[in-house]
Amino acid sequence: MSLIVHHLNNSRSQRILWLLEEIGAPYDIKFYDRDPVTNLAPPELLAVHPLGKSPVLEDAGRIIIESAAIAEYICDYHGGEKLVPPRGTDDHVRHLQWMHFAEGSAMTPILLRIYTARLGEAAAPLEARITQQLDSHFAYMENAVSEDGHFVGDNLTAADIMLSFPAEIAIMQGLAQRFPKLANFVNACHDRPAWRRAREKGGAYYGY
Repeated sequence: MSLIVHHLNNSRSQRILWLLEEIGAPYDIKFYDRDPVTNLAPPELLAVHPLGKSPVLEDAGRIIIESAAIAEYICDYHGGEKLVPPRGTDDHVRHLQWMHFAEGSAMTPILLRIYTARLGEAAAPLEARITQQLDSHFAYMENAVSEDGHFVGDNLTAADIMLSFPAEIAIMQGLAQRFPKLANFVNACHDRPAWRRAREKGGAYYGY
């Protein structure tokens, strides 16, 4: 039985499709569309995940949530070992840190910016702090990505796939000139045939 990705449009679940394309694992997609007014997930997704969030991975009745956990699960159980540095190495520790940075530290100011954008002038007291946090997190990523476009080691890893989303957000916010290595990283991600296949199957998201 193929894996099932419960995929919400304009969401971080695009990375899971890309990961599965990179390793050639068979999967099916169940599509969900955001409400055009509220931008929230549809109630149908609540039947899969009580929080109504995506991605959700279904594997023979087993439900896995949280993007980093899903990525680790796929790498451990569905042939993605090549995208993880060998356990016991310094690279593996760095890889683990970056996997969780992508959905932890990096996403906090990004989500704050998204939510407060709906508040207009009411968000003014928070704007300076949010901007400072976005700048510091993007600068941290800029300084960490190597000249050949990877966050860990010399080849693509699951951490690169996870970090593609916050890097894309930086570029969408018009910060390519300030963070040129992140811009090159995003371009390299988008040039990968597996990313293009995932984009074709999953649909456009956030302008990409």
